[in-house]
Amino acid sequence: MLDIAAPLQWTLGGIYGTLTFAGLATNLIKKTRPTWDVAEVMTRIKTWWAMTLVFTLALVAGTAVSIVLFAAISLLAMREFHRLAGLTHPIAVGLSFSAVPVAYGLIALGYPAAGWLAPIAAAAVVPMAVALAGHTDGFLQTISTAAVGLLLTLWAPLHAVLLLVMPASGPASGAGMLVFLVLVTEVGDVAQFLSGKAFGKVPIAPAVSPNKTRGGLIGGVAVAATLGFAIGAMLTPLSALTAATTAAILVLFGFSGDLVISAIKRDRGVKDAGSLLPGHGGVLDRIDSLIATAPLFALIAYLVS
Repeated sequence: MLDIAAPLQWTLGGIYGTLTFAGLATNLIKKTRPTWDVAEVMTRIKTWWAMTLVFTLALVAGTAVSIVLFAAISLLAMREFHRLAGLTHPIAVGLSFSAVPVAYGLIALGYPAAGWLAPIAAAAVVPMAVALAGHTDGFLQTISTAAVGLLLTLWAPLHAVLLLVMPASGPASGAGMLVFLVLVTEVGDVAQFLSGKAFGKVPIAPAVSPNKTRGGLIGGVAVAATLGFAIGAMLTPLSALTAATTAAILVLFGFSGDLVISAIKRDRGVKDAGSLLPGHGGVLDRIDSLIATAPLFALIAYLVS
């Protein structure tokens, strides 16, 4: 059982307080403005409650349980990616899925460097295994898709759990670093969505995702930077100003991750990568920003630890 530091308790309390307020406000709008359609918003909030509770329970239960949670996230995201990309080759699929427990297992056993290298090794083994099997039809597409899947759904998100096993960092140690990463990334996403709805007019990449606007991105960066300034020094070894700057950069990287997954979905002609999370789509839809922010923040954490 993880001993939750006081700053982390306050932060988690703030998250639940915000979710409670959002739920009450949405219900009030539903009653006072019956013509407004808030069904999707209510569904999103309920799903946020479920995701936050699972994340909190894993965090409280300890590092091992948190690692299992992220391993499950990688497996689900990889499954969605394979379906989205049309990867069905049994050897490529099998080796890709097998790399997930190996990578996270090595981290759990105290070999973070080996765990970090596992997806890269898997990406190198897949082409050799497929070639040895004599399967040349669609060879390049098979190995390319498998490699991209390993990069996006395993190598990138496992950096989040690397934060937990790094030497104690900041007032709330590795758990604080993880919460800071996830909170800034997700709040940045929500702020971009709301800001875009409120005053987003100029799309950044209309051919990929017309709903991603300059106004939305500016709003996301501003909100995340403010959040980073408020909680950064409590959860991380960063100063308030450095945490604010880091949060702003994370949102920019998160935007790029979101854009990449949006481009993949646009290429495949689908709106969502899955349907596991009501109101949000699939797991891959929810971690698209984390795919870009986790490696960057893990590097920052390593440099300051």
